Amino acid sequence: MSNTVTSGVVSSVQRPSEELGLKGRDINYIQTDAAITFGNSGGPLVNLDGEAIGINSMKVTPGISFAIPIDYARNFLKLAEEKVKKGKSSVDNTPKRRYMGITMLSLTHEIIAELKQRGSQIPDAIQNGILVWKVILNSPSHTSGLMAGDIILNINNKDVAQSADIYEILASNTKVLDMIVLRNGQLMKISVAPENPE
Repeated sequence: MSNTVTSGVVSSVQRPSEELGLKGRDINYIQTDAAITFGNSGGPLVNLDGEAIGINSMKVTPGISFAIPIDYARNFLKLAEEKVKKGKSSVDNTPKRRYMGITMLSLTHEIIAELKQRGSQIPDAIQNGILVWKVILNSPSHTSGLMAGDIILNINNKDVAQSADIYEILASNTKVLDMIVLRNGQLMKISVAPENPE
């Protein structure tokens, strides 16, 4: 709904992009427990003085959300404006990668502890993994049954602890990714066949 403001606490201003599964981005995200829905993405994160300090980017679970610091947004707009003036597209030279269709978050001890506090059924034996926080409709992951909230623990008999592990497996051109996934406290097997870039 428009003209809606929620309040929350900023718990970290230095959450590296690698921990969120965002490879190739040198950004330290702001972590907040302010209520952010998918409709709020792109809206401002403001301080008590009404100053925009970030752009709401993603919600992992109620109470764990992330925003792009405003300085990065300013730099991005400046670079984009310079490219337009030079007649270059902002997507030039973008490398093409195999496509699974998920947005993911590398789980740290701190994030696992926060998820447990909010009722997630994560056994104590699990110390890391990859949280699937969004699955794209009709993507390979969606058609294979992967769901938002799943935690990927193992792919093709290899434990995965951070998003870089998944990028490495995708780069190996393995045709099928046989995953061990934790869902609602239960382990299950899911196989995903990534799409090759066109």
